[in-house]
Amino acid sequence: MAHRSRASCTQPPALVEVRDLSPRDWPLLEKLFGANGACGGCWCMHWRLRGAAAWAKAKGAGNRRAFRDLVEAGEGRGCIALADGEPVGWCSLGPKAGFPRLMASRTLATESDGGTWSVVCFFIPSAWRGRGVAARLLEGAVRQARRLGARRLEGYPVAVRSGSRYPSTFAFVGVPALFAGAGFERLRRKPGTRPIYALDL
Repeated sequence: MAHRSRASCTQPPALVEVRDLSPRDWPLLEKLFGANGACGGCWCMHWRLRGAAAWAKAKGAGNRRAFRDLVEAGEGRGCIALADGEPVGWCSLGPKAGFPRLMASRTLATESDGGTWSVVCFFIPSAWRGRGVAARLLEGAVRQARRLGARRLEGYPVAVRSGSRYPSTFAFVGVPALFAGAGFERLRRKPGTRPIYALDL
């Protein structure tokens, strides 16, 4: 999956419905992610597993089972985008403390507490990229986090030059323009460090 900055999008906005993920939505996610689990057998488990050994062991079928269990138990929080009933996008979020890899990252550390939530992943099929789906998903994520009691929502995008295209391996967390456009503010950090955006709810 490749992402472009908002300024480079040339297609009209998509007419999609964005809603909170339901425990009954696993078939939609499975269809959206496809046999490859969205990217390299991830199945949206990248931030939920800490360490290379745990990732190598779970990659593929293990991640699929683990994420399905989370979704069907109502613990896989996120937003799904639908067009005529077909899944066209996904955004994962939840309490920051629920993502072990994120909590262990020194480069993404912030002064957070139990009220801090994180937006950690976007997945949009190639046919639907550049049509405003990610922005709609982020709006849904903000609504969900606020409704469920979060006090702050963070995002950890990768910085890209305007018009650049990046594979999903690098841009699945979104780009700065996406978060800035939704009212998030960039945190003050040392020059050259990974950008972090936050929105007080």
